[in-house]
Amino acid sequence: MSEPSPRLASAALSAYAPWPAARPHTERELARLLTLLEDCGFRGGNVALGHGRDAASKAAATAFADAWHRSGGQLAAVVDWPEDAASWLRQARRLTRPAPDAWVVAAASAGWVQLSRRLRHSTDWDPCRTFGFAAAGDSRLVTAAGPGVLDGMRGATADGRVWTVRRGWVVESDGG
Repeated sequence: MSEPSPRLASAALSAYAPWPAARPHTERELARLLTLLEDCGFRGGNVALGHGRDAASKAAATAFADAWHRSGGQLAAVVDWPEDAASWLRQARRLTRPAPDAWVVAAASAGWVQLSRRLRHSTDWDPCRTFGFAAAGDSRLVTAAGPGVLDGMRGATADGRVWTVRRGWVVESDGG
């Protein structure tokens, strides 16, 4: 017997609407994200980079990839996904099969909710080794993803602060 899909129905997602559109990343956000990865021991590591297909997410992913390469890091995989799909299983497997040291996410909320659920239910993905741009630090996203799906994930806010998912809450700090 196969495991049921972790995909949320449109009605469940609409309970958290309206979902914000992905916004362009900031230089402070990118710099903090790179520092956060370094502070967590992933400097020069092998990172899988995932992003939505909207223009802002693609631009953030490209900026991260360029900066990561300049810092000596490697990309294990670069995977994009649509906001709506049948299951996101293919993208989840592509992100986890190269067994990266960490994951970085640049995506609008609705698509990341769905993919994170697929990652958590169908792969060995670890949110504690996952870092995101500001859009992934939305408390509605964490609630919609469900209990424990994103706990431990960290990222950068647009103004260069750090957000962390703890027990279903997005907690912001100066990162110190």
